[in-house]
Amino acid sequence: MEQLGRLWTPWRAAYVTRSPEESDATGGKPECFLCLNPRLNKDEETLILHRGEESYLLLNLYPYNSGHLMVAPYAHGGDLLGLPQEAGQEMLSLVRQAVRALTEEYGPTGFNIGMNLGRPAGAGLLDHLHIHVVPRWEGDTNFMPIVSDTKVMPEALQQTYARLRPYFLV
Repeated sequence: MEQLGRLWTPWRAAYVTRSPEESDATGGKPECFLCLNPRLNKDEETLILHRGEESYLLLNLYPYNSGHLMVAPYAHGGDLLGLPQEAGQEMLSLVRQAVRALTEEYGPTGFNIGMNLGRPAGAGLLDHLHIHVVPRWEGDTNFMPIVSDTKVMPEALQQTYARLRPYFLV
């Protein structure tokens, strides 16, 4: 009998097993990564591709597909109606830049673009708005998510970062 192969994704364990309310090492609630990452000034390490005045563009650490990007405002908040007009306009501009870069570099045939507002809508991060930009290709679904809760990613995040970063250099 042929043995089944295994795909290991150990980096996802911390993400899928941690509850949003889980405390950090100091006993407090962990700081929002969308607030913390820009302040670290380690753009390659934190996968930030571009910084605007009100918002920024980064790779999703747990992508649905290669090239899965997120646009987030610097300001912490989960209320879309409370988002300043300038931040919203810049976020949409960054979404357009992301689509252009992904189209030129990866050649997707479609995109999922959107926000999950509130837990019932699928939001994993409730308190900091962000827009997902997910490139899609005909037939990009496969059997792995169904049989093993695993998504096969053909490229490492650092490789994706290196491919997309030149599109956002000023």
